[in-house]
Amino acid sequence: MAIGQTKCSSSYGKPPWIFKGSALYQLHLVKAATVRACIPKEFRLVEAFGYTLGGFFLANYDDSPAGVFDELVVIAGLVWSPPTSCAWAAKVLVNSDEACDHGRKEVGLPSQVARFSKTITAVSGKSKSKHIGFLNAIGMNALFCEPRDCMDVQVTEINNPTVKDFCNINLTTFVPASNIGNWMGPAIKMSLPSFSGRTEYYPNLLKYSCQIECRVRAVHPAKVSGPSSMPKSEAERSSEIHHATDEFMDNGKNLCVAVMSSKPILALEFSCMKLQVEAPVVVPNSFNNSLATS
Repeated sequence: MAIGQTKCSSSYGKPPWIFKGSALYQLHLVKAATVRACIPKEFRLVEAFGYTLGGFFLANYDDSPAGVFDELVVIAGLVWSPPTSCAWAAKVLVNSDEACDHGRKEVGLPSQVARFSKTITAVSGKSKSKHIGFLNAIGMNALFCEPRDCMDVQVTEINNPTVKDFCNINLTTFVPASNIGNWMGPAIKMSLPSFSGRTEYYPNLLKYSCQIECRVRAVHPAKVSGPSSMPKSEAERSSEIHHATDEFMDNGKNLCVAVMSSKPILALEFSCMKLQVEAPVVVPNSFNNSLATS
């Protein structure tokens, strides 16, 4: 059986689908035991010393098939797809009904409509991030930019008839460091292969790729907290939710907050971004079996 291509969305037109805007791509060390419950059983997590590489992708698109909208993709971790690896999204939140519908029915994503509320305040003073040491280690400290403004993004999931806070993301907007003038970071091209599917709307397993062209630079990692409406005892636990117990893992929302609240190791700002999503393909059962035995 050959890998088959999925049908295309009439509202989005034929793939590839192009999205333009900016994004924060933040990578975290996530406990494998925390996210294994949301990974299809035939996949093997890419892990070392009990951790996998997860995180989130927070984007603002000013030009897309669905118009202007925001998106938050929670990446549970990486799974093996020999000879490489692919990301697995645990949750996708968007403030566009059309984008949500397309993600669910055409790309097999666990998409949900949400409200993104943004508040910007000026940063007083400058402080060096503890993550500078990691950037020094990988030779990227010269690309690091100091914060200018602080932005709080409150993401509220809308699941009719209920409306619930999902998370609060505290991030910073940036100005170039004085020694590099108006430099926005190097122009790069990268590919992000991903698996999707196994949802209520798309039970088949899918594989697709996102091609990204952008300017990139390292920035201060955003801080993520759980829903503001949580009782204090649970809110305190959410600050260290990467040590989540089985009780928290049973709740998909708390599992996503666990991923986003785990230890960040690198945050990248994508500007002048062009994201091209290729047509997903259905993964055949023979390929599923090879994943399980590899």
